[in-house]
Amino acid sequence: MATPAAKRKPVFVKVDQLKPGTSGHTLTVKVVSSKPVKTVSNRGGRTSMLAAARPSRIAECLVGDETGTIVFTARNEQVELMKPGSTLILRNAKIDMFKGSMRLAVDKWGRIEVTEPATFEVKEDNNLSLVEYELVNVVEE
Repeated sequence: MATPAAKRKPVFVKVDQLKPGTSGHTLTVKVVSSKPVKTVSNRGGRTSMLAAARPSRIAECLVGDETGTIVFTARNEQVELMKPGSTLILRNAKIDMFKGSMRLAVDKWGRIEVTEPATFEVKEDNNLSLVEYELVNVVEE
C-alpha cells in the first residue's frame, strides 16, 4: 500500500512562464537587488495584537533566473533572506498585480529556502514587472 503522506514532486517553473493571476509556483531564483520600501506601523487604522507588537517591513527585490527577472515583494522575516547574490527556492509563490504590473510574493502558505548558489546567469534584460497589463472585461454574446 502506498504511504498516505506521499508528497508530489514540485514542478519548477522559470520566471518567463509566470502569468498574471497565477499561484502555486515553485522556482529557483537569484536575488539581483533588494531595497526596503517602507516600515508600516499600524497606528491609526485597524490594529491587531500582532500588528501592534511590531511594525511590518516591506522590501522590493529584483529576483530572476536565466529567462528573466521579476520584482519580488518581501515582507517581514523574508526581508533578511533577500541578500543580493543569494540563491533561493520560492515555494508556493503567487503573482500579485500592483499598478498593472506583476509582482511575485510568498504568503503564509508558501516558503522561501536559501539553497546552493545557482550556476545560471540572471537575464536582466527581460524584466516581467515592466510589462503593463490592463484588465479587459470580455462580454460574451
